[in-house]
Amino acid sequence: MSASDSGVAIVTGAGQGLGEALALRLAGAGYSLAAADVREENVQRVALAATEQHGTAALGMRADVTSEDDVAALFARVEAELGPVDLLVANAGILQAGETATFPLESWRRVIDVNLTGYFVCAREAARVMVPRRRGVILQINSKSGKKGSFRNAAYAASKFGGIGLTQSLALELAPHNIRVNAVCPGNLLDSPLWQDSLYEQYARRWNLTVEEVRRKYEEQVPLGRGCTYDDVANVVLFLASEAAAYMTGQAINVTGGQEMR
Repeated sequence: MSASDSGVAIVTGAGQGLGEALALRLAGAGYSLAAADVREENVQRVALAATEQHGTAALGMRADVTSEDDVAALFARVEAELGPVDLLVANAGILQAGETATFPLESWRRVIDVNLTGYFVCAREAARVMVPRRRGVILQINSKSGKKGSFRNAAYAASKFGGIGLTQSLALELAPHNIRVNAVCPGNLLDSPLWQDSLYEQYARRWNLTVEEVRRKYEEQVPLGRGCTYDDVANVVLFLASEAAAYMTGQAINVTGGQEMR
């Protein structure tokens, strides 16, 4: 498969973790790749890895998804250097948790701004280039927290619930233009930087457990008995981006090992 066989994909939040993994899987599937993130050094590394590992055309670009100017510049550069955008994977997101009674309004606004408004800004720009061509796919990386409330994590859950509403609304609006819009809702990515660098230690201190006990606690909540992996998510993303999912739009697909079934 040549780099042009699958089209051109933009992945936001591609500088590390799940976003990086999705970017490299898409490159491996033949997409020309634009990796975008607020950390330019990271996405330059991801773009170089995509080219070296898969021989695909790739670029890395700094872009803040909450900035209309940044997002417009991203799409303009991608269209000029790689070609028409076929796929947007709106992965950029942040998590800030805490008790509601003491949660700062500034933090609330930041989570909503990145996770929900940032998705809107990127999807709007994608629609602007996809509608005239009558083709394209928009995918949001959501969360199981978009399906069920999250304890002491109200801002994140609210942003993800909103993301599913936005996905469904965009799907209705863009269906007449042959553009599909879906969301993917992963479970706990227990090997991700968020967990490895922060959450395990936080929960271990809070519950007076070891890191290993914290991990086991979360694995035991999953009917299939393990955490979600990057490949689990990427498999669904590649399917939804493909013609095999041509009759699917407005869906929020769980990738949770049975932990969430709605």
